[in-house]
Amino acid sequence: MDLNIIWFILIVFILTGYAILDGFDFGVGILHLMHKTDEERRISINSIGPLWDGNEVWLVVGGGALFAAFPEVYATVFSGFYNAFILLLLMLIFRGIAIEFRSKRESLKWRKGWDIFFSLGSFGAALLFGIAFGNLAAGVPLNAEKNITSGFMDLLNPYSIIVGLTAISLLTLHGAIFLIMKTEGDMRERVSKIIKKLIFVFITMYVISSAATFIYQPHLLTVFRHNPWLIVIPVSTLLLVLNLPREIHFKREFKAFMTSSGTIALLISLVAIGLYPNLVYSNPVPENSLNIYNSASSQGTLNIMFIIACIGAPLVLSYTIAVYWIFRGKTKLDEHSY
Repeated sequence: MDLNIIWFILIVFILTGYAILDGFDFGVGILHLMHKTDEERRISINSIGPLWDGNEVWLVVGGGALFAAFPEVYATVFSGFYNAFILLLLMLIFRGIAIEFRSKRESLKWRKGWDIFFSLGSFGAALLFGIAFGNLAAGVPLNAEKNITSGFMDLLNPYSIIVGLTAISLLTLHGAIFLIMKTEGDMRERVSKIIKKLIFVFITMYVISSAATFIYQPHLLTVFRHNPWLIVIPVSTLLLVLNLPREIHFKREFKAFMTSSGTIALLISLVAIGLYPNLVYSNPVPENSLNIYNSASSQGTLNIMFIIACIGAPLVLSYTIAVYWIFRGKTKLDEHSY
């Protein structure tokens, strides 16, 4: 296995970690306005309070890894999706500001205003990530100079919108499962009732997006036809999706959370495998695609970055595990809470 393949796997792993960890943050935010009282909304925010900013580190690491390992992909994607990324950054900024500013005043109007920013920022970020993922899966028009030739509105095509809505349904469900692990009493019971509806919505969107992929994105299926043994991945994904209502029914919240995390990981893996060796698939001219070889840094750079990753990755993983272990259990409010 050469360094190009290793870096492809590492970047997919990092982005998958971000989707799982910041994904439940988005889900908690999307559900935030559902809570009726100020205390419940404080519990909602404090359930992710010690975690959300650390989760976003994975996005920064992913961007840095992409810039170092595949600079042409970084340049093409960030310039081609420039307006979308600016909008995404605004969503993430207002979401973070809302978390920090909400508790600074006792005024209900002040807090409700920031609650709206928190929820809309979470919803918008999840939707934009889903739409971007859908466009990368379907392919974007690249010219011979490897520049994206479509505009912002072209990103809002039917397939990418379907993937965006599927992402919202999955991350909302992911966040709801996290909330029932962190809450108790009446709040937990209300979230548990909502989860049953969210499971139905997600499974519906999963079926629709899967059908759309089979019909409209045949390039993602080629590798599975040539390597039949890879069918184990979509089958495993389906089994995890079907296991979600089972774990919720038996009130095994942690297993349900691991199931939703596994679902996110396998869905991303399916697209990554379907695109390989491409990082940015060019549609309708596949010859212009950016792959792990024509967009990569020199072998020396990849080797140095791999050594750095071997040193840094255990530190990031250790920090993440430590934080989640320290702040395990139900969320309690005190004088230090948001």
